[in-house]
Amino acid sequence: SKLQSALAYAMMSIPAAKGFEYGEGFSAARMKGSVHNDVPEWKNGKIHFLTHHAGGILGGISTGDDIIFNVAFKPVSSIGQPQTTISYKGEPAIWQPGGRHDITVVTRAIPIVEAMAALVIADQLIEWFSLGNQFSNNHSV
Repeated sequence: SKLQSALAYAMMSIPAAKGFEYGEGFSAARMKGSVHNDVPEWKNGKIHFLTHHAGGILGGISTGDDIIFNVAFKPVSSIGQPQTTISYKGEPAIWQPGGRHDITVVTRAIPIVEAMAALVIADQLIEWFSLGNQFSNNHSV
């Protein structure tokens, strides 16, 4: 499976997640291919990229550089002010949630996003090795 699709699936599985993009994301749709292509260079015995438009993922696999992606989260719906809704009978109603509520999910989402990304990368490595692939001396896990 492609790394970016596995990451997207994992991130969109997180409650309140509403969007996912990697690299330039949706901005890439407005770029020319000649601009979006990441430029490789050989440095210190390894391949490095001068640009990072693809977010560290090319052809569905990691380039070995940092993997850059964004996840968008919806705002918390149970805010501390009355909200217009309808009752189970379909009649207009006002809902006022009680108790304490987070003002944002982002602070709680950050470690979840990091953990999900780590699980996806570990899963991709397991898949890579199960197919009989091995790393050359120029690569490290």
